[in-house]
Amino acid sequence: MLRVRFAPSPTGYLHIGSARTFIFNWMYARRHGGTLILRIDDTDVERNTEASLTSIFEGLKWVDLPWDEFYRQSERLDLHRRLANEILAKGHAYRDFTPAHAADADEDKNEGGQWLANPGMREMSAEESERRAAAGEPFVLRFRTPRGAGRVVKFHDGVYGDQDKKAEDIEDFALLRSTGMPTYHMASCADDADLKISQIIRGQDHLTNTFKHILIFEALGAEIPKFAHLPLLIAPDGSKLSKRKHGPVVSVTTYRDRGFLPHAYVNFLCLLGWSPKDNREQMTRQEIQDIFSFEGINRANAVVNFTEEDPIDPKAQWLNGQHIRTMPLTELLPYVKQSLEAAGLKAPEDAAHFGHVVDTIRARFVSLGDFAVKGLPYFGDTFPTEAASEAKLNEPGARELLRELGARLEVAQEFTEASVEAELRKLATEEAVKAGVLINGSRAALTGQAVGPSAFHLFTAIGRERSIQRLKGV
Repeated sequence: MLRVRFAPSPTGYLHIGSARTFIFNWMYARRHGGTLILRIDDTDVERNTEASLTSIFEGLKWVDLPWDEFYRQSERLDLHRRLANEILAKGHAYRDFTPAHAADADEDKNEGGQWLANPGMREMSAEESERRAAAGEPFVLRFRTPRGAGRVVKFHDGVYGDQDKKAEDIEDFALLRSTGMPTYHMASCADDADLKISQIIRGQDHLTNTFKHILIFEALGAEIPKFAHLPLLIAPDGSKLSKRKHGPVVSVTTYRDRGFLPHAYVNFLCLLGWSPKDNREQMTRQEIQDIFSFEGINRANAVVNFTEEDPIDPKAQWLNGQHIRTMPLTELLPYVKQSLEAAGLKAPEDAAHFGHVVDTIRARFVSLGDFAVKGLPYFGDTFPTEAASEAKLNEPGARELLRELGARLEVAQEFTEASVEAELRKLATEEAVKAGVLINGSRAALTGQAVGPSAFHLFTAIGRERSIQRLKGV
């Protein structure tokens, strides 16, 4: 059975690139009927923070793609150490008693080029190694990378194709630090083997680690997973997206707080480095799931467009607006209600009327926040009046005509779009003025805005009581 995993480290907020990796794992698992595991890689105790862990959970829950199993690496340390010692017992690792000035590093350098091994430690007899360890001398446990046999480590990557590297070019990397804590390589592979991960989907920056991981899987006698590495996300200037350098631009919660729909954000992230064969852009979650494959992933890094003034990619904003305008109304309403409540506004208690209002005004909105800002006249009693709208109200006789329209609507038996239009045009005819004076004036009085939905839709969206009150109060 297909089993994939997403394994973030809680060392900062959920990165946009990490979120995309999670989404691609989710889409692949769901399309193929597999299992998605969320595994928190929290063995780096010096850098892990509870705030980061909270951010990861908040971001993943917001994108609304549930995982199937959950694990924390910090609760699995005994497994990591046991498997590391099994590798030692099989002769695939050795103890490095080099003093701690460099022994814990995986990529130490000596003069003259890359550090590959410590011959004195690598060649130490098993008896001497056991004696020094028993005496309590600290050591780093290193993998004994095959040397001198012409070994080439190979694998086929689902995105980048065939990959290979000479084993003699791989250093004797650490499995356990001198503290006894597992390194990333050991903990990750131990968990992947134990959890029977069958496909590893992760960022391209991990591609070079895969050669080491294959050696670990082999040493454990575990089945080697398949691999697919994803292109990186980069800034407009070509630099790698960095939490330190780019700040809120790379945080998932930035998009959440700017009024994005979760599935619109998922749609946007999927298009960063992947595309369907028919070049569609706006897609539902189900549509993406049905067609997602590695064949659609581009090997080139994907650019996230933003400026110093605005961290939001314009394409993401456009997609969000498209989803707001076209998604089923019943699915949109809970998000709008939540957004209104966050702004201190209350959605209409009448569900049918609430749906009518949202459906009337959503065509011009690009974020959920627009419902509380641009949509304020529909949900609140106090709102600003644009200069262009004020000009419409100040046309000769406009205010008097609007007050008269309000009085007539107050005593009218019906209050529908058709009845309001009939009453307005009748008044315009009687007063020998163009209907546009009343139409534009009504929009200004009811919403304070110069443009918006059809003028007669406004009346039923605003509601009878509020419409009459605003017309009579100009």
